[in-house]
Amino acid sequence: MSQLLLSSPELTGSQFSSISTMVKGLCGINLHVGKVALVRARLNKRLRQLGLKSFDQYMKLIRNDADGSETVAMLDALATNLTHFFREPKHFETLRKDVIDEMLARHRQDRRLRLWSAGCSSGEEPYSIAMTLKDTAGDLIGWDVGILATDLSTRMLEAARRGVYPSQRMRDVPPGLLMEHFAVDRSQSPPQYRVKDSLRRMVHFARLNLVAPWPMKGKFDVIFCRNVMIYFDKHTQEALVRRFWDQLSPGGTLFIGHSESLTGIRHRFRYLRPTVYQKN
Repeated sequence: MSQLLLSSPELTGSQFSSISTMVKGLCGINLHVGKVALVRARLNKRLRQLGLKSFDQYMKLIRNDADGSETVAMLDALATNLTHFFREPKHFETLRKDVIDEMLARHRQDRRLRLWSAGCSSGEEPYSIAMTLKDTAGDLIGWDVGILATDLSTRMLEAARRGVYPSQRMRDVPPGLLMEHFAVDRSQSPPQYRVKDSLRRMVHFARLNLVAPWPMKGKFDVIFCRNVMIYFDKHTQEALVRRFWDQLSPGGTLFIGHSESLTGIRHRFRYLRPTVYQKN
């Protein structure tokens, strides 16, 4: 009897097909058949929390989700969020050595810098960008600097806004930057590191669906969209890359993940080095 109570609903092929079609339409994520076990495991947690006994009941709930709250919860559950500070360090080396000085020179008159972390997860990427910018360019007194950090997951955005991380997540932050930009709480076990307000003020977090309309009007100098496009099909990737081109200022730089490539995608970017592209 207890074994029966603990069993989880099966996810049939037709149910998975309905869910994957819905998710792709909502946010562009391509859930291929290799993701059946992942979808079943993650959505079963939602079923248990909601007291539902089948995926048919859950799909009915989603279709009648008037305020969109459960749809957001479903996408949160299915999104993969794996990141850490200064992930793929060659990108930050390129940002430091090749991009920031050129960006400062380009904006010497208007003194306005805009960078975007598209798929920011729990915040490590945009905070890493902010640290690199401050460490390379100094205090930027008199400059209007903004880093937009967006993600589909409301759960990840809440964690990013808190800006509190356990010590094991800080292993790749250089000691000098760790001391300058984080306050440590050693009363916790393990110790917790909180992003200081001087860094936090540089970053604005917002929920954004990359395949929906974008509200941003201004152009960006740098866009990081790393390890996001791997979840999209080629058509969606191509459309997204085209929109990134439109959203970048002339001379702007696009960083994509090391597991990604623009090979086979029609685009106008100039190749700088693996996974780094520039708008001419």
